Amino acid sequence: MSKNTRTYTWEAPTAVLEEAKNLTGYEILVRVLEGTLPQAPTLDTIGSTLRTVEKGQAVFELQPSVFLYNLIGTIHGGVISTVLDTAIGCSLLTTLAAGESFTSLDLKVNFLKKITKDSPVLHTHTTIIHQGRTTAYMESRLLDQAGTVYAHAVSTCMIFR
Repeated sequence: MSKNTRTYTWEAPTAVLEEAKNLTGYEILVRVLEGTLPQAPTLDTIGSTLRTVEKGQAVFELQPSVFLYNLIGTIHGGVISTVLDTAIGCSLLTTLAAGESFTSLDLKVNFLKKITKDSPVLHTHTTIIHQGRTTAYMESRLLDQAGTVYAHAVSTCMIFR
């Protein structure tokens, strides 16, 4: 049995929380994309990266890798769920004003196609189905460049104004 090593560094987002309180959600994510604010350390852990940001849409990329495997030789469902949950939350965040926040109330994920180290790079596409004053209902798909959907999630989020 071979042993592997993976080393990475991250910046704790707690160091910039005061600065972020004065920014809109969109501004926060643009700064993450530019590299002037750190992305969530969880994304560094799973090798996912924010790729694009626009109002109502934050696109994340996942490079399938063997270090993300479960015991049956596929990417762990928790990793897939994390990427989709992050895409949903950050897409909602792009619509929130400075000082506003949210939390996930639920998350339902459907795993539609096996993901292994040989799968292509995948990215998210998120849709805000409904956004009210206090809740939002959203969906996100994890797909390849050809549009094949590997996983799909829906979530309800509570908005704190």
